[in-house]
Amino acid sequence: MAPKVTPLSGFPELLPAGRLLEQHMLDVIRRTFELHGFAPVETRAVEPVERLLGKGGDADKEIYAVSRLAGDPVGAAAGEAALGLHFDLTVPFARYVLEHAGKLTFPFRRYQIQKVWRGERPQEGRYREFTQADIDVVDVGDLAPHFEAEMPLVLAEAFSQLPIGPFTVRCNNRKIPEGFYLGIGLTDVAATLRIVDKLDKIGPQAVTDLLLAGGATALQARQCLALAEISSADLSFVDAVTGLGVEHPTLTEGLNALSAVIETGMAQAPGILVADLRIARGLDYYTGTVYETLIVGNEEWGSVGGGGRYDSLASDGKTTYPGVGISIGVTRLVHLLVGKRGLSADRSTPSAVLVAVTDEAHRAASTLVATALRRRGIPCEVAPRADRFGKQIRYADRRGIPYVWFPGAADGGGDQVKDIRSGAQLDADPATWECPPADLHPGIIIP
Repeated sequence: MAPKVTPLSGFPELLPAGRLLEQHMLDVIRRTFELHGFAPVETRAVEPVERLLGKGGDADKEIYAVSRLAGDPVGAAAGEAALGLHFDLTVPFARYVLEHAGKLTFPFRRYQIQKVWRGERPQEGRYREFTQADIDVVDVGDLAPHFEAEMPLVLAEAFSQLPIGPFTVRCNNRKIPEGFYLGIGLTDVAATLRIVDKLDKIGPQAVTDLLLAGGATALQARQCLALAEISSADLSFVDAVTGLGVEHPTLTEGLNALSAVIETGMAQAPGILVADLRIARGLDYYTGTVYETLIVGNEEWGSVGGGGRYDSLASDGKTTYPGVGISIGVTRLVHLLVGKRGLSADRSTPSAVLVAVTDEAHRAASTLVATALRRRGIPCEVAPRADRFGKQIRYADRRGIPYVWFPGAADGGGDQVKDIRSGAQLDADPATWECPPADLHPGIIIP
């Protein structure tokens, strides 16, 4: 008996209409990235485990190790390092920069759209395998701060072309909480950041309990929560932080950096960039501005895009390549839109035209029509069987194909094309017929 086929948790698969929606979104994202001068790269799926470890609070638990079925690690016999699947695209990109630095022109602008893998507990919107779309800018030695303002604006431009509705890019600077925590006497900044980063998931009381368990006083815990509550779409967050009465040079530096980002956002994308001082990002390599993107009205979905600045992730010991980047969680976003909002492509095939087959003896004639249409950029397919025309029309209708093409009769009659939605049927020539632009490619259904 053949084994039963069952879904594999955390490894999502879309039906064709959903995948066409995803491809539409990927096309928009890729086009936007390229309009801003980001060059495409692709990195290998695996990295040495030692490189992947230590780049996030639970990285050692989330990394999928790569081994043969026999159980021995790949490359172990040859003395190679143990390998793991990458859990994001930033860590492999940092390695890529180090490996190819001599062939790159800096500042280097890249985009990358690939699968990543994380061994976390699957749940709605969180998967073990998913697609990310990243942009980053890296430079040699020093990175100009204006790039930190550019990242969320590029993401905002892409999102504004997608069927997701209003959104905000929540911004913070890691130096603000770092300087604030040091200013109130908390020295384990990384641990405190990871705790506060859980605020939306577990609530203020649970965060307070964790801070107290970690050695903070009740006053320090209240101060951490007070900082995290500050949010504004303008520069008023600076006065709100200053009003808490904490001073530290790192805090001042962070406030100045975040002010520059928000000020740029106010000028170029009003209301979209928001200073939100509870944003921390769990990965330890961030050192400056950090971002998270929320869909307005669906904040419970969590972040569908985020990133930040990192100053020491890419370094060979002699030269450091600081960078800043932002990532779109494509799989997360698409599955939430499909599952929660019912979005879909309006057909389950790219085909705009089904070329009917009069009978099997004349299938070659139908193929010639299809070839002529394809040469002119019109997606089409030939009917799989020479059924009655009514049955061929129903086949097209089930797949959402808007037009059926009827090749001319053997006695010399001309071709005709039928819009099966309206019933209109007109004479047509495959060398000149124009498919309406709205029907040329699948559209998006927004309930």
